[in-house]
Amino acid sequence: MTTAKDIIEYMETLRNAEQRQVLMRFFKTGQGQYGEGDEFLGLKVPQTREVVRAVAKEVSPEEVRLLMMSKWHEVRLCALLILVDRFERLATKRLRLDERAMQGRDGILAMYLRHADRANNWDLVDLSAPKILGAWLTLPSMLPDGKAGLHREYKTSVLDNLASTASDGNSAGSLWKQRISMVCTLATSQQGDPSWCLRYAERHLHHPHDLMHKAVGWMLREMGKRCGMDTLRDFLRRHAAEMPRTTLRYAIEKMSDEERQTWMNVGRCRIG
Repeated sequence: MTTAKDIIEYMETLRNAEQRQVLMRFFKTGQGQYGEGDEFLGLKVPQTREVVRAVAKEVSPEEVRLLMMSKWHEVRLCALLILVDRFERLATKRLRLDERAMQGRDGILAMYLRHADRANNWDLVDLSAPKILGAWLTLPSMLPDGKAGLHREYKTSVLDNLASTASDGNSAGSLWKQRISMVCTLATSQQGDPSWCLRYAERHLHHPHDLMHKAVGWMLREMGKRCGMDTLRDFLRRHAAEMPRTTLRYAIEKMSDEERQTWMNVGRCRIG
């Protein structure tokens, strides 16, 4: 299977009507819900990963693009996981400073950003953003000027652009791009750098959508685990009273019962 058509036809043979209904409910595809109109074959993620393992080395970038344009949720996930696979192959320790590998990583990143609106549900974002965009933030790049470097200012502008799309969070694609800008910071926190998480947690702190409340809290929790709980506590001292309750609950999940209660009481002050 080397063409998008072949891959889609094969994945369609795996469709499961019962699982399809489960997934459509789980990913909120009903009218007015965040996944409205999304179409599922009814495949489980391990099945899609098996397809990726079989085709990742052979499919051309153009065929990956065609997969990204599919109406099927699982096919779009397949495309994203192919990009993840290729990025990781170019991000090994041996290739970290290799200029051709940098160009390859930059090319994958460019495709990912160009089609970011196709990662249009939370699982598609969460399984791809940290491993492509997040990893790219931690690695040398040839962008924007063809010279190897970390290019922090340029990378910040890339994330700022995603984070700023339709600030009301309601237009097509904006919620998912904003979630990408937040969830990708999992990778930078794993490398011991809390600054990306803190910047975009602050940026999205008053986002109107519950999915972003969860994403911000999740990333803050992971940042605290990886970069130090005192860094998380400092953020909470400044923002707990104004944070959505969901965000606060997620952020403090790994703290002791006593400390969680203390922070939740701070949060209640905003409501009381």
